[in-house]
Amino acid sequence: TAVIQHQRRLTWSEVFDRCQRFAAALSKRSIGKGDTVAILSANTPEMFEAHFAIPMAGAVLNAINMRLDAATVSFILQHGEAKLLLVDKEFGPLAESALELMSSPPEVVHIDDPSCDVGHLVGANSYDDLLVEGDASGVGVDAAEYLPDDEWDAIALNYTSGTTGNPKGVVYHHRGAYLNALSNALSWHMGDHPVYLWTLPMFHCNGWCFPWTLAANAGVSVCLRQVRDDA
Repeated sequence: TAVIQHQRRLTWSEVFDRCQRFAAALSKRSIGKGDTVAILSANTPEMFEAHFAIPMAGAVLNAINMRLDAATVSFILQHGEAKLLLVDKEFGPLAESALELMSSPPEVVHIDDPSCDVGHLVGANSYDDLLVEGDASGVGVDAAEYLPDDEWDAIALNYTSGTTGNPKGVVYHHRGAYLNALSNALSWHMGDHPVYLWTLPMFHCNGWCFPWTLAANAGVSVCLRQVRDDA
C-alpha cells in the first residue's frame, strides 16, 4: 500500500501507473522540462502523486499554500509562470478569485475529492480526465526512463508567504530533494515500510521532502484533509 485516504487505498503499482498517465498527459499538452505546474490542494492522494508525476514529465512542481489570499496566489501563479493549475474542490473559490486577477491565467484542472463537502469545482477537466488523456499504452514502464537529464535540474518551486513583501521563489533541484529525502529516512530511523500519518501540509516545502522519502523506503502515506483529533 502506498496511500490511504479514508476507505481509499492505492498500491505503489497503482500510484506509479497513475503518475505515468499524468506525466504522459502533461507531455501531450507540451508541458515539459522547465515548465511549472502549480497545485492548490489539501493532503490528498492527488497531491501526493503530483510530487512524482510532474517531475516525471520533466516539469517543475509548484505546490501553493492554500492559506494565502487570492492576490498572493495570483502573484505566485504569475511569477512562477504556471502552465497548468490543479485545484482541489475545497479551494475552488480561492482559485477563481486568483485567476480573475491574471491577464493570462493558466489552464485549470480540478480535483474532485469525494471526502470534501465544501467549495466547488473549477475548470472543465478533472484530474481523472487527465489520467484518461495520458493513455498508458506506449508509456514507459521503467522508472529509469523518468530520471532527469541532470541532477541539478529543477524538481520543485516553492514560495515564501510574502510577509515582508511579495513572495520569494526558491527552487529545489533533484539532487537536493533526493539527499533531503534520504536524510529524513536516516535521521528519523524510519526503516522499511513505515506508516506515515500526514500532519504537515504537503505544500509546506514539499512536506519537507517526505513524499519522496516514502517512495525511497516503500512507506504508506495516510492522508487527512484536516488534522483533527476525531478523524
